[in-house]
Amino acid sequence: MSKILIVEDDHFLRNLLVKKLSENGYEVEQADTGEKGVEIVPEAKPDLIVLDLLLPGMHGFDVLAWLKKQDKEIADIPVIILSNLGSEEDIDKGNKLGATDFLIKAKFTPQEILEKVSSFIKK
Repeated sequence: MSKILIVEDDHFLRNLLVKKLSENGYEVEQADTGEKGVEIVPEAKPDLIVLDLLLPGMHGFDVLAWLKKQDKEIADIPVIILSNLGSEEDIDKGNKLGATDFLIKAKFTPQEILEKVSSFIKK
């Protein structure tokens, strides 16, 4: 079973994604801050991370930069940024830091997010 880590501080959205992914056969870990996300990754070893950018404490870009500086096993985990930030500058920064994809929250339904996650996971 593939494992997904959701790093999202919005309780409602996080629970919605956990429910949608769990119902579709994924094991889901969750964190509501960047620090918790960074803490969970080495032990949980998720197959994919869904990462918000605007988080309390450690910003999502900082989490992404940290991930990509770790050993190959962690650095190679695909990261889908899911954020309300969506300027060209933000998308470019996410891509340069190594994000696999960049989704703007307002433009994607939970079903579409599930489809994106599934497209990056080798089931």
